[in-house]
Amino acid sequence: MEKRPETRVPADIPVRIWGMDADGKPFFQSALAGSLSNDGAQLTNLHHCLKIGDIIGIQYAEKKARFKVVWSNPSSIPRTNKAGVQILPDQTTPWGDITKENKRKLVKVGSEKRRFIRHKVNFPMVISFEDTRRPHMQCSATDIGGRGCYVETFSPLSIETDIIITFWLDSDKIKTSAVVRTSDPGVGMGIEFTALENDIQLRLQEYLEKIDKGFSKAATEGA
Repeated sequence: MEKRPETRVPADIPVRIWGMDADGKPFFQSALAGSLSNDGAQLTNLHHCLKIGDIIGIQYAEKKARFKVVWSNPSSIPRTNKAGVQILPDQTTPWGDITKENKRKLVKVGSEKRRFIRHKVNFPMVISFEDTRRPHMQCSATDIGGRGCYVETFSPLSIETDIIITFWLDSDKIKTSAVVRTSDPGVGMGIEFTALENDIQLRLQEYLEKIDKGFSKAATEGA
């Protein structure tokens, strides 16, 4: 039976990493680890391009472990390389307390809680700020679900920026607090809805599923 993918924690944490880069040169730097699980993480803000298959060290707080680079995404923009890492079998995940706490919260909410699948649809929304002097951002999410979305933009906001998301569900105007969880310069940003009530999450998810099915039906009929 295929192993079920482990739940990922969307938070980004500061880490120290070291090893050999793709050019065979030693490095030691600070970075961010996100999409956390007991098996691995995604590293961002890398100054160096990493080589798939290489082993690197990662430290979070006082804990260290060795990881294998499983994918690498070099960037032409300085210090914005990314990589995915997987922990070696004989190691203990440095951020185990974070993933354990996330699992505890999920169990507390209930094992029957519905999983919100992301839909790749064009979904208009407005991003605004508590500081009303800042201009609003008219944009569209390209990947969205009941708990968050991804907005493509050349100028994404910084990670942990608090924002306000406004969108429409049929004739209802919905407004919720949110926070930027990932920021990819020149590409876009990942956003988590932090105050969207559960019934609204369910309504949004059902609305997105209808849109997605409508696109699929149109594509089939036009083939």
